[in-house]
Amino acid sequence: MIEIISRNTVRTFTLAQAQDLLPLIYRLTDESAKRAKYLMACIEALPDKKSTRAAELQDQINDVIDRWQSKIERLGAKPKGLWLADFDNGTGYFCWKYPETKILFKHGYQDGFTGRILIASDEELDESFNEGCTHHRNDQHENCPFPN
Repeated sequence: MIEIISRNTVRTFTLAQAQDLLPLIYRLTDESAKRAKYLMACIEALPDKKSTRAAELQDQINDVIDRWQSKIERLGAKPKGLWLADFDNGTGYFCWKYPETKILFKHGYQDGFTGRILIASDEELDESFNEGCTHHRNDQHENCPFPN
């Protein structure tokens, strides 16, 4: 089930949660990107790029982008650029940029898109091992694959 949150709420994601949400975010982004691209082509086709019609089309492009950003925020991700979304993981962000079909990168809170690094494949395994593990929270080792 997709959770809609208020704009000022901070949501943290596991990599699996962010990946599960990605198909919806991809679809929303794809629709918005195609609409914005169409509107930009309409502006390019105008003989007078400074006309009233061109300004109206630019306003429509801005509206498409604003609505996309709002939808991404309501899903708990953070729009960080045009067709770019970050997912707070508690220590930084999982980073996604359209048209990527999977979340493959992360970066720290102070780093931006240029500071993103490839997520190691073993991080996914570590995350799935730790989901049912109480090892890191207390002395119980129920569901923990690691010995005492």
